[in-house]
Amino acid sequence: MTTAPPDPLVGTPRPAPALLAPSPTSRPRPAAPSAPPVRRLPLTAGLLIAVALSVHVFASYGAKPGVLLLLGLGLGVALFHSRFGFTSAWRQLVAVGNGAGLRAHALLLGTTATLFALVIGTSTGLFGSAPEPSGGPLGVGLLLGSFVFAVGMQLGGACASGTLFAVGSGQTSIVLTLGGFVAGSTLAAWQFDLWRNLPAFEPVVFADHIGWFGSWAVTILALAVVVAVSRAVQARRNPPPTGPVPSARTRAARVLRGSWPLAAGAAVLAVLGAGVLLVSGGAWGVTSAFSLWGAKLVSAFGGHPETWSYWQKPANAHALSGPVLADRTSLTDIGIMIGAAVAAALGGTWALHRGTPWRTAVAAVAGGFLMGVGARLAGGCNIGAYLAGIASGSLHGWIWGATALLGTWAGLKLRPVFRLANPKPGDGVC
Repeated sequence: MTTAPPDPLVGTPRPAPALLAPSPTSRPRPAAPSAPPVRRLPLTAGLLIAVALSVHVFASYGAKPGVLLLLGLGLGVALFHSRFGFTSAWRQLVAVGNGAGLRAHALLLGTTATLFALVIGTSTGLFGSAPEPSGGPLGVGLLLGSFVFAVGMQLGGACASGTLFAVGSGQTSIVLTLGGFVAGSTLAAWQFDLWRNLPAFEPVVFADHIGWFGSWAVTILALAVVVAVSRAVQARRNPPPTGPVPSARTRAARVLRGSWPLAAGAAVLAVLGAGVLLVSGGAWGVTSAFSLWGAKLVSAFGGHPETWSYWQKPANAHALSGPVLADRTSLTDIGIMIGAAVAAALGGTWALHRGTPWRTAVAAVAGGFLMGVGARLAGGCNIGAYLAGIASGSLHGWIWGATALLGTWAGLKLRPVFRLANPKPGDGVC
C-alpha cells in the first residue's frame, strides 16, 4: 500500500484574501453576451427628443433648468449602462447573501459624501444657489415610510431611480409601477394632514456637531464597516453570482454602448449627483416630482390640489403654481428617462415589452403605490433619503437604509403571492 506524500499546506494558515479582491460566489459569473446591434430608430427618436427639449428648456426657462435637464440625461445614461440597482442589490443580499450590489452602494455613498463635504463645506454653488445638506426628522414616519417603500420596491420590481431608467428602456411592467408611484404620491399629498404630525425628533446632521471633516470621516468609517460585514456574509453564504448583461466587446465601445462596471457607474452617478447639488443647492431627488405630476393631473380634471395642506407649504406651492419644466426634480426625472432610452438604444436592448402577466401587472401597480406613499411618509426614497441623507451626514439616511433592509425581507415574502421569483442559493445566477 502506498502512502500519499504529505500536503505541505496542511496546518499552514492560508493568507486572507485581499481587501479589494472579489468576494466568493458558488460558481464563476457567466460571460456577458454580446450587445445586440444599435436600435437606430429609437436612438434617433431619443436624441431628437433630448435635443428639442434641451433647446426649449434653455430658451424658455434659462440656463439653470437647462443644466439640470442635461444632468438628468447623464444620470439616465449612467444608470442604464451600469444597471445600477437598489432593489436588486437588497434582494440579492437578503435572499442569498450576495453583497456586490451593497458594496457598489457603499462606493456611491462614499464618493458622493466626499463631494458633498467639499461642496457644502465650502459653500460652493452655481447660479446663486446655496448648497445645503439633506437632513430629515427621525420618527415614526421615517420608519414606517422606508419599510413600506422597500416592500413596494420588491413588488414593483424597481426603486425610484430604477423605475425611471426602466421606463426609459421600454419596460412595460415598470410603466405600471410608475403609474402606481404617481398615484401613491398623490394620495399621500392629499392626506398630508393624517401623517404630518407623527411623532419625530429633529434631524441629526453630523456636521452640525463635529464639522464637515468629522462628518465625512464618520461616514467613510461606517461605510467601510458595511463593506467588511457584507464581504463576511457573502464568504459565509457563498451565493450564486449576479447575472451578466449584454456588453460591447471593447472598452472603447462599452463607454457608449455598455455595460459599465458597477464601480464606474457609482463614480459617474456621484459626480452627476454632486452637479445637481452645485446647480440647484439641493441634493438629487426623485419622488417629489411624482406628487407634482399627480397634482397637475388632478387640476387638469377639475380638482383643486392647491387647497390641500401639502401644497400650501411655500416651497410646494411655488412648484405647483409653476410649469413642470421649471421644477428641478421633474427636470432630472424626465432627463433620466430620455437618457436611459438613448443608452438602451445604443446598447441594442431598447424594446417595448408586451404581454405582462396579470399578477405581475397587479404587483407593479401595488408596489409603485406603496413606494409613493412610503416616500412621502419617510421624506424621500432610495435617492432623496438614503443616498442624499447618508452623503449629507444625516442620521435619517442610515435609519432609512436599515429599515429598508427589513422591508426588503418582508417584500421577498410577498413576491411569491404574485408568482415573482426570488434568488435561491442553488441558482446559476441571481
